[in-house]
Amino acid sequence: QVQLVESGGGLVQAGGSLRLSCAASGIIFNLNTMGWYRQAPGKQRELVASIRSRGSTNYADSVKGRFTISKDNAKNTVYLQMNTLKPEDTAVYYCNTDPPWRRDRDRELWGQGTLVTVSS
Repeated sequence: QVQLVESGGGLVQAGGSLRLSCAASGIIFNLNTMGWYRQAPGKQRELVASIRSRGSTNYADSVKGRFTISKDNAKNTVYLQMNTLKPEDTAVYYCNTDPPWRRDRDRELWGQGTLVTVSS
């Protein structure tokens, strides 16, 4: 059974840093691309960073140069190091496969997410 548990969010001032973690059980990291997504109030969920099975990474333009995604295959854990945070980074952050893991044909599976709030 697939389970995604995000942690590490919190309140931080603009310019600060946070490190998010995601423990993913039931997913074989060596066979899947993992990603960090975020959803800001009133906006759609967006993919901000992804890491392929062999370790290559991609970032949304809005976070490029500030965020770093990494993973520990042995621990089935994905990380997101976020530096130079901006108020517009405020959102609930989720990890998932890319594309998102499907619970069934009609539904995606998501964890509870972790809230990041950046104050100006």
